[in-house]
Amino acid sequence: MSTTTENGIGGSWSTSREKTYKKTTSSALKGAIQLGIGYTVGNLTSKPDRDVLMQDFYVVESVFLPSEGSNLTPAHHYPDFRFKTYAPLAFRYFRDLFGIKPDDYLYSLVNEPLIELANPGASGSLFYLTSDDEFIIKTVQHKEAKFLQRLLPGYYMNLNQNPRTLLPKFYGLYCIQSGGINIRLVVMNNVLPRSVKMHYKYDLKGSTYKRRASRKEREKGCPTYKDLDFQDMHEEGLYFDAETYNNLMKTLQRDCRVLESFKIMDYSLLLGVHVLDQSHREGGEQGQAGGDGRRPVCQRVLYSTAMESIQGDGKAAEVLTTDDTMGGIPAKTHKDEKLLIFLGLIDILQSYRFIKKLEHSWKALVYDGDSVSVHRPGFYASRFLKFMNTRVFRKTQPIRYSPSKRTRNSIQALKSSSQEILSSQADERNKEDRRDRLGGARSLASLDGQAVFGSYLRPDLVPASLSFYGGSSMGTISTSSIFVNVDNQTEERYAVRLLSILLLLVVFIKGLCRFI
Repeated sequence: MSTTTENGIGGSWSTSREKTYKKTTSSALKGAIQLGIGYTVGNLTSKPDRDVLMQDFYVVESVFLPSEGSNLTPAHHYPDFRFKTYAPLAFRYFRDLFGIKPDDYLYSLVNEPLIELANPGASGSLFYLTSDDEFIIKTVQHKEAKFLQRLLPGYYMNLNQNPRTLLPKFYGLYCIQSGGINIRLVVMNNVLPRSVKMHYKYDLKGSTYKRRASRKEREKGCPTYKDLDFQDMHEEGLYFDAETYNNLMKTLQRDCRVLESFKIMDYSLLLGVHVLDQSHREGGEQGQAGGDGRRPVCQRVLYSTAMESIQGDGKAAEVLTTDDTMGGIPAKTHKDEKLLIFLGLIDILQSYRFIKKLEHSWKALVYDGDSVSVHRPGFYASRFLKFMNTRVFRKTQPIRYSPSKRTRNSIQALKSSSQEILSSQADERNKEDRRDRLGGARSLASLDGQAVFGSYLRPDLVPASLSFYGGSSMGTISTSSIFVNVDNQTEERYAVRLLSILLLLVVFIKGLCRFI
């Protein structure tokens, strides 16, 4: 069961007919919400600040507001009702943690009219958005409110350790009792600002079973698509720079680990995509949200924007949020279309209870058990992260360095010059070998079997054997003087050889200089 608008989807006024929730009209419900929150938050300001204790998470304060009014409450034209506030000191601490001042909280929720949003989910809940785009008010079921109350101590500890999170930020839990009916409400942060047009909206779970938007949903002006729709419409995924991608995936992994520890599953990633190029073509202006213009349209709550939620401790504590971006995360498509991404985790009040276990077992008998959305928390978190990491979010690959053409030519020239030097040296050695062997053969033939060099200048030297001259070619220069006269031909050979070596050295040095 998916409630996509839990953390804020821009909607429109319900002008056709007034909605009812548990036999209570929407106008009466909105009036009771504003009266009750105005009284409880105003009364809470008189209490001194102190540390939150364990028993504070289980405190429930109640006040009766009759229509004719009382000494403590104002008169109103709605039916009599009782307003309950759950863990008021704990939620005051959460609001302080995110920099929400009591006056700002009251101004947003009480002094301005609430905007009713359409609900694309199947829960039947009502959603209200404050005029300044800050807060979402959602009606929840009794089991969800009870689960949130049990979750508060762990939620408190998690927020103290990491206020930068994509988990929902809860600012208040209330209950309205009227005519034997209980209507429970939770106040949260708004993920998708109305001032930025969302060209695509997705509710992603990482599962594939029945994860397409219905025909009725597709007919809406701004439908909320699902996992299979995303794969069809963004087959290549969304690309982020390396630092943003790493921060985003690190935040998701940390949040999923927290949800798994609380045995929570069936949550979703609410993803809004704003196409900058398409917005420029349409001539739309950003930063133009509803309201009376008395307050600037910008996010004032700390860590409430998508960009703030994923940044690590190494970043600046304050991120400037302009009217152009509203805290969206820059991204691109595989076609280099520029995007702004808004996202947050929603529907986290579903625990893996006995009923959910039965639901998974039944669906696993009929369908592929690993493809259905309801699954044990550990498997659900792993499947969710794998889908986000491989199908939805991609890292832009850095451009690898390739040597310039001039450098490549220099390296090639150096290699070729070295090869020329080695080959020319080998040729010279082979030629000298052949000359020495021929010279030695002629000298030995002229001896006519004599054992000494009687007619030579060096009669003291013993004649060498042929195997000596077939040995090392490096020794031919000095040993050839044993049996040949040192005449002009030998001196010319020395000069030619020395000149060739010098030329080879010049070529080698030129190639080395070109490479450097």
